[in-house]
Amino acid sequence: MTFVVLGPGDRDEPGWVEARSIGEVGELVRAGHTVVVTPARLAAAEPAPSAENAENSGDSGDAGATVARERDAEAAELTAASICAWAGARVFRTERVEQVRLAVEMTDSLAGRRPPALTRRGLA
Repeated sequence: MTFVVLGPGDRDEPGWVEARSIGEVGELVRAGHTVVVTPARLAAAEPAPSAENAENSGDSGDAGATVARERDAEAAELTAASICAWAGARVFRTERVEQVRLAVEMTDSLAGRRPPALTRRGLA
């Protein structure tokens, strides 16, 4: 299977169907559609942290907290892209094109849909 990673300005092809949630990806794939996902939107749609974790979420406004939130947002986006790739999504729209491409390639290798880029035999 092949996949496509689109930048923010790239256009969709006719016949592609956008998944609005991670759970919807599998349903659309089973129905035979080419599924388009926006991992950042899917990651943002996940439930907010619980009230007891909100106190420690780093919302103090300092630069360190901002960097931590950006790093968390990137990790959540890459996680959403990997989950959607595992479920069968083939088209990904993102601003982090290279990172998402690598995450999707790794997921395809783990799922057995493509050979790994490098294999090693023996660990000694």
